[in-house]
Amino acid sequence: QMQLVESGGALVQAGNSLRLSCAASGRTFSSYTIGWFRQAPGKERDFVAASWSSGATYYADAVKGRFTISRDNAKNTVYLQMNSLNPEDTAVYYCAAQLGNNYYYADLRRYAYWGQGTQVTVSS
Repeated sequence: QMQLVESGGALVQAGNSLRLSCAASGRTFSSYTIGWFRQAPGKERDFVAASWSSGATYYADAVKGRFTISRDNAKNTVYLQMNSLNPEDTAVYYCAAQLGNNYYYADLRRYAYWGQGTQVTVSS
């Protein structure tokens, strides 16, 4: 069993940056793929970024070059650094976990554990 808690969401102006954190319980955190997803009002939950247990990282085209996912296994925490934010980035951001290198990292159905989400609002 793994529990995930997101933090760092806020209201920011377009062009600014935010860093989200996903803190996880469990002693085998380093063995998990951690993904970030986001859900805007009235829309589906979409893939944002993922970090494999091996260290490989993956990004959605919409955030590539602006967002960076990183992990600190000693702290059981994954971060999502978000730069050059724009209003289209407004959403609830969720982190999710799946044991091993999740080859289906962009498919939310392939994650066993989810956090409660943190709100990011970008004003124009």
